[in-house]
Amino acid sequence: MSPTDRREFLERSAAAGVAATVLGAAPATSRAAKANSRLVMALIGCGGRGRHDALRLTEVDGVEFAYVCDPDERRRGEAAAEHSASNAKPVPDFREALDDPAVDAVVVATPDHWHSPAAILACEAGKHAYVEKPISHNVREGRLLVEAAQRNRCLVQHGTQCRSTQMMIDAVAQLREGIIGEVLAAKAWNIQRRSSIGHAQPGEPPAGVDYDLWLGPAPEVPFQANRFHGDWHWWYAYGTGGIGNDGVHDIDYCRWGLGAEGHPVRISAGGGHNYFDDDREFPDTQQVAFDYAATSDVRPKLLVYEQRFWSTNHPYNVDSGVEFYGPDGLMFLSRRGKVAAWDAKKQRVPLDIEPLGQDDKTHTANFVAAIRDGDALSADAETGHLSASLCHLGNIATRLGRTLNFDPASEQVVGDDEANQMLSRKYRPNHWADPTA
Repeated sequence: MSPTDRREFLERSAAAGVAATVLGAAPATSRAAKANSRLVMALIGCGGRGRHDALRLTEVDGVEFAYVCDPDERRRGEAAAEHSASNAKPVPDFREALDDPAVDAVVVATPDHWHSPAAILACEAGKHAYVEKPISHNVREGRLLVEAAQRNRCLVQHGTQCRSTQMMIDAVAQLREGIIGEVLAAKAWNIQRRSSIGHAQPGEPPAGVDYDLWLGPAPEVPFQANRFHGDWHWWYAYGTGGIGNDGVHDIDYCRWGLGAEGHPVRISAGGGHNYFDDDREFPDTQQVAFDYAATSDVRPKLLVYEQRFWSTNHPYNVDSGVEFYGPDGLMFLSRRGKVAAWDAKKQRVPLDIEPLGQDDKTHTANFVAAIRDGDALSADAETGHLSASLCHLGNIATRLGRTLNFDPASEQVVGDDEANQMLSRKYRPNHWADPTA
């Protein structure tokens, strides 16, 4: 099968899921026609990742940014300078952009606790949304976003760019063709040496920061420097830990190659603060196992995720990767641009796959093509929700120190009220961005 045939094969497979969740709710003809000549966007979250995504989008003809939104005056000013050609307006509150009928779509690249609430508000305003990973802060918010996209006939693309990377598409197609037999298990890893966030005390927010707006619907607590820019990843109220920050990429293409549809039925985990002595709440060491139930034509499947954030020693000399296991061999795949396979006799298998790292440009272009031309999204809201939920469930199992038996239909943990409470979160009373209100 040629690379083009493989892409068409996977796009046809994806299209069925997209039709059920999003394309059946395609944008209204008038808005799609308008977007064919000019696509007006707003950036929500002007940190490094958001500005990167916005610049990739403006590489597509006819895409421009009318707003750059961030509670930090410095950050939104820097973003506005990058989009001066379109006179992008810097505003602290993204609701101003959502109220503008000229805006067709948004990029949500905020801290995790804002991802789903901001994207849901965008959908309610009739805007399409490109949402950075993870698509949600918790399982319940992910489902609410899927429903908002359906209800409002909006497209939502998850920022797991491997779904648009040709190397990944070709590798998954070969797994489907049976290069190692039926894929029964897979292991993903994310192993890096990260820095300590230290110990800090509450203080005053930096000048030019609307801290109340930054908190949004999260519980109100005093400002603390190591809970803010960058370091928010390691706090329960704002982030999703290492597994949600970076590991979600590897978990996503691991789940894709494994052919694990839906949710797992059992989650077990171990780990903790094995190295850093600092204020972080999420673990620096973690291993999670996800069991998927058998179906009428598919055997049970096992997905394992491993992370160590104090190490520079990792398999294949790559910090991020996946091994897929079948009775007829093994395939190794990494978003760092590496792929290899061996047969059951441990002999190298030649592959007609061009090594290529994570393709951000094609992923953002796919989002534009979906809006303009009705192309299938590479990573729609449902796809993002299923992968992000693994991060959330893995974190819950790690925090509680026990196995979770999960009901995929109800998205509830069976017989565990404490775990079920952690599938959602508490919001500030009467906050305008509470997605459950």
